[in-house]
Amino acid sequence: MLKDTQNERDDRQLPIDRVGVKSLRYPLQVRDKEHSVQSTVASIQLTVDLPHHFKGTHMSRFIEVLVAHGPVIHVENIRDILQEMCRRLESRCAHLEIEFPFFLGKKAPVSGAVGLMDYTVRFNATLENGEMDFVVTTVVPVTTLCPCSKAISAAGAHNQRGHVTLSVCCKRPMWIEDMVRLAEESASAELYSLLKRPDEKHVTEQAYANPVFVEDLVRNVAVRCEADENIIRYRVEVENFESIHNHSAYALIEKKGALPRG
Repeated sequence: MLKDTQNERDDRQLPIDRVGVKSLRYPLQVRDKEHSVQSTVASIQLTVDLPHHFKGTHMSRFIEVLVAHGPVIHVENIRDILQEMCRRLESRCAHLEIEFPFFLGKKAPVSGAVGLMDYTVRFNATLENGEMDFVVTTVVPVTTLCPCSKAISAAGAHNQRGHVTLSVCCKRPMWIEDMVRLAEESASAELYSLLKRPDEKHVTEQAYANPVFVEDLVRNVAVRCEADENIIRYRVEVENFESIHNHSAYALIEKKGALPRG
């Protein structure tokens, strides 16, 4: 019989909030509006709480739980994975964090040329005392044009690329594509991977006609979230990578609400 060190008693009287494995790469399938399912590769973190009297957790069991649900993770399996983690690791609370690239084919606004855009998406799921909390985060790159620069300049205005990081907790699942559109429609202009000259002219002029500060952009996104009855709570962060400063502009709006019962 091999010694089970993890199950030995610890006398320091300090519980651990989260312990487990992270940076685990694993195949993932997510819902896609256009193709029904999109296959991608995720970076995964699996953790549980550890009572103060246990010396350690059993790291191999996290992988065993994941593998037991098949060679590919499906979003529909997340609750089952969390429940099994609680059972196998004798924990009250389990967490699953998944980060992956999500791809959308986008047509250029004038030429119609199609290119692929990638967006970083994160799923954060927690099961605690039988109740599940599920938050989806999407990082959306956009273009913003400075209203002040436009107002004081005889010609032109400085613009920059920015990131809208939108996190939502919803009553019903929200399409990733809809989160992307919500953020893009709040900016001066959206981004494309492929643009011809007529497209560049269109995007440049669109941004010039629709200047927004970082404060405008974060409020625009928040207003759209407030108008969506499906969204229980949200967090909007905007970072503009300034083109004439050696720093970024930043803004955040957060609405906290009751946890959904999953």
